Amino acid sequence: MNHFELNDGELWCEGVPLARIAAEIGTPVYVYSSATLERHYQVLHDAIASRPDLGEPLIAFAVKANSNVSVLRTLGRMGAGADTVSEGEIRRALAAGIPADRIVFSGVGKSARELAFALDVGVAEINVESEPEIALLSQIARQKGVRAVMAIRVNPDVGAGGHAKIATGKAENKFGVSIGEAERLYAQASNNAGLKPVGVACHIGSQITDLAPMEAAFGLMRRLVERLRGEGLSVERLDLGGGLGVPYFHQPAPPSPEDYAAMLSRSVGGLGVQLAFEPGRMIAANAGVLLAQVLHVNARPDGRQFLVLDAAMNDLIRPAMYDAYHDIRPVRPRDGSPMNYDVVGPVCETGDTFTRDRALAPLAAGDLVAFMTAGAYGAVMASEYNTRPLVPEVLVRGGDYAVIRPRPTYEDILAREPMAPWL
Repeated sequence: MNHFELNDGELWCEGVPLARIAAEIGTPVYVYSSATLERHYQVLHDAIASRPDLGEPLIAFAVKANSNVSVLRTLGRMGAGADTVSEGEIRRALAAGIPADRIVFSGVGKSARELAFALDVGVAEINVESEPEIALLSQIARQKGVRAVMAIRVNPDVGAGGHAKIATGKAENKFGVSIGEAERLYAQASNNAGLKPVGVACHIGSQITDLAPMEAAFGLMRRLVERLRGEGLSVERLDLGGGLGVPYFHQPAPPSPEDYAAMLSRSVGGLGVQLAFEPGRMIAANAGVLLAQVLHVNARPDGRQFLVLDAAMNDLIRPAMYDAYHDIRPVRPRDGSPMNYDVVGPVCETGDTFTRDRALAPLAAGDLVAFMTAGAYGAVMASEYNTRPLVPEVLVRGGDYAVIRPRPTYEDILAREPMAPWL
């Protein structure tokens, strides 16, 4: 469910017409719904917490999906933690008011500086992904005179995910260590004065719409926990990552949070660990849209029609990078039969194409359109390619809205590049 609905013939976000935001802020612009963010977090939390065999979960929102500080604060006030993959993301989570003891630090290539920073601020756990990283973390922790709270990320060799570039759980992917390595490394870390292993973690992919791969991976993780305990090792936490898919409007509905929780009961229920989760897309995707304006319609003699927007691949790169589908809705739908358009942006790349031969309601220059399900992996992946100012972000709550990242001016952009002194 999201809170973008037609009201008197035009699309609103909660109690604010999108046309008003376009008129006052300009386009392109990302617009997020507070009510949708809050609802998606609460529904997932309640589905898991309602099952006594699972306990109270740590739901650490994947900051990489949407790192805006106001979005993070909205979720943090609901009780969410943060799954981070860089020092910058840790700093964003802290700036949003999320306590360090609800922050998980993941990522396959953490630097010594980043590990030191994570230890200094006291994050809940550091998910290590290789033997060299364990050695580096131990060295830094010993120098600081602390024991680093850590978990070992396991690659269970279970494939899942809607696209090859977002599948992370197969042996050929760069993430984590094998289950066999995890057992050996966990035992070694337990005898290391600089380390305090508290659990194991896995994350097998993103945009997963079938629970079977998750259930298979989680069953492997359960057996790993049981074997480690059988060796006399303490295992307090099990981080099961994120990855549950969202409906991109043309796809079958993904499993519900209730179905997901039932699967968790079957696979890891009653294990006596704190369960942690790292959802990003399922909380943020349908909470945001990218609002754009039609510049013109370029009708070719062969009948092909290019719908040229002021939004481009630098604003929303998912279609170019992942062949991703986004529903495109007119903000003020016109009457008339649908027409087929190639929807493109102004960037000087053939790849700046959002979709081809998409049937849409008739559109003309000046009309507004909304790319739906754009609240995750949208603004965070935007750039200033072609020296196009970074797309701004707006957060709506009820009948109010606020600009939570302004569009930079050209002067702002140029001021970031001091001239070399010899020029």
